[in-house]
Amino acid sequence: MVRLTSISAENAQIELNFDNDVNAEDKLNGMNMNDTIKNDTLQKETSKNGRVRVPPYETIALVLQGGGALGAYQAGVFQGLDEAGIAPNWLAGISIGALNTAVIAGNPPEKRVERLNEFWQTICQPNVSLEMWPGMEQAFSGINDYMRGAMNAISATNTALRGQKGFFEPRFPSPLWGHSSSPEDASLYSIHPLKSTLERLCDFDRINENASELRVSVGAVNLRTGNFTYFDNRKIKLRPEHFMASGALPPAFPAVEIDGEHYWDGGLVSNTPLAYVLESRPLEDTLAFQVDLWSARGAAPTNLEEVADRIKEIQYSSRTRMVTDQLRRAQNFRRLLQRMLDDLPKDVRDHAAYCKVAQELACSKRYNVIHLIYQDKAYESHYKDFDFSPASMQEHWHSGLEDIRSTLSTRHYLAMPDNESGFVTHDVHNREKEKN
Repeated sequence: MVRLTSISAENAQIELNFDNDVNAEDKLNGMNMNDTIKNDTLQKETSKNGRVRVPPYETIALVLQGGGALGAYQAGVFQGLDEAGIAPNWLAGISIGALNTAVIAGNPPEKRVERLNEFWQTICQPNVSLEMWPGMEQAFSGINDYMRGAMNAISATNTALRGQKGFFEPRFPSPLWGHSSSPEDASLYSIHPLKSTLERLCDFDRINENASELRVSVGAVNLRTGNFTYFDNRKIKLRPEHFMASGALPPAFPAVEIDGEHYWDGGLVSNTPLAYVLESRPLEDTLAFQVDLWSARGAAPTNLEEVADRIKEIQYSSRTRMVTDQLRRAQNFRRLLQRMLDDLPKDVRDHAAYCKVAQELACSKRYNVIHLIYQDKAYESHYKDFDFSPASMQEHWHSGLEDIRSTLSTRHYLAMPDNESGFVTHDVHNREKEKN
């Protein structure tokens, strides 16, 4: 359960605190003590301190989609992984996912959740101190769904008019339509405050010097070529601008210049870096936590407000399930090719030219994709990605925490795939495994 433990009317800050009325293992498993005692398998796979034992995957990746204010959901997911003792060795993100990636990678393990909390507390404050007192906001929001929706709309309107502290601020005067300016000024808002926030909360020397232990990749679009680009700390030295470029969604935010090239938000081309992670060489046994903020599945809209919301969901969900389906088929072919090579005589494998080519394509590695998708609420609308109210942030965070706890309580989700393709996906909201 999430509760508000500290409120300051002066700067509208909140602190997240998660009740410790049951022990960590029970909270993580979503079980009562009797269920835990009865579950022998669970006992064998959970260490004494409640941390989850993960099979020996070579890569454990946390893959974060873009989605603005909904990104607090990803922070909750990371907290759940952290309390379970699951430490990713590859972080990949787009847009707000890239900013969460910067905060996680830019801090020592014991400080990461705390810094994520500080980041979200910062950017969920308005640029000017006219915001409704958080306690009052929560009181009004708790009346009914209609009132909660109205409060969210007010918050989103305030964001559009005034920006968010430590994130972005409106340009005054607002740029004129068709008026020529530099690429860095062609936007409705300035993101200079974001650079200061990242520099305050993230140690970029740590991000770059720790690349062998924690790989970091963020995606953006090159304005000149229109091509998608990944900034990777195993290939280049990452600076705040690389993460800012990944989240520079036009026309709200300006292009970010890096080494003479200008970049926009990677979500314009692909809002998830999953394929980049799973197809990078050398191929490795991989457990990937894919955290999406937009659901491709949804009901047919019945009014224009729902139409606007559904457009965003389809546009920014980035066809994640189609991507995983394609990757699964590709891995199935690679494993099949490997088995065919294994059946050939050794002298043929060693000397036949076609076998050498086939060896480069073949692979018997295994891939497990744990898919977590934010489930929007009935009172949320097309502006949910720029509703930065403290109440909404708190709710998104808690949803992520609950979803990852529920996921980790289903222990077979973490198992090495043993099916024909060597590739499985799991979704806690569907409770089903992809077909072989």
